[in-house]
Amino acid sequence: MINAKKILLSLMTAGIFFLTPQITFADEVDEQVEEIEIDEEEIETVADLQHVPEDIYTWVQSTDRANYYFNHRQINYEVSDEGFINLDVLIVPTVCIYDEVQIEDVVSKRRWKRQSLEGYDKLVGRADYLQFNLIDETVQVTERIDLDDQWGTLSTDKSGQPIKLSDLKPNSVECRFYRSILTWAKKHNAEIIKHSWGKLSPDDKKLSQDEMPLLKLNLP
Repeated sequence: MINAKKILLSLMTAGIFFLTPQITFADEVDEQVEEIEIDEEEIETVADLQHVPEDIYTWVQSTDRANYYFNHRQINYEVSDEGFINLDVLIVPTVCIYDEVQIEDVVSKRRWKRQSLEGYDKLVGRADYLQFNLIDETVQVTERIDLDDQWGTLSTDKSGQPIKLSDLKPNSVECRFYRSILTWAKKHNAEIIKHSWGKLSPDDKKLSQDEMPLLKLNLP
């Protein structure tokens, strides 16, 4: 699994900022889904209209409470202890940036659950580490990290369970997000293999791109 410190370091090093929403990537890959419309006032509450480095992050969509991104440089396949790439499991680091209302909602829920609020006056969003099992056709948030304004860790949750992609509601925020990531990944599979810090097994080397699990996956 990707080392969480690597991802957080990449966030700080790149100086991740906010992206001005124009047209969602999710809408580009799924023209059947109604576009999420955000007026100028909503945009200002969701983002500071600063630029996310496009060579590292891809913005997928905005809701009225958050902006959703994935790190296309660090999408990679799981690698075994022996150094072989596992083409069945795709790991995707993502970032979700909150607006003030969503921040207050997160803080309120923690207060209600009597969880620690230390540092939550500086909450800005979260980093999720997604694991797609391409054979079982599931997605799992293996780690969720609440981030402060310096991209430090406020808390970590590893309780996420696998969810069948087919069980997701097609128009849901989550489904649109996952669908967009997988669509991008299908188009960049060879690139993902190259930066997966491992090597293909002799059998996997014989596979054509179309024979690989990612390319055969049915999108949600």
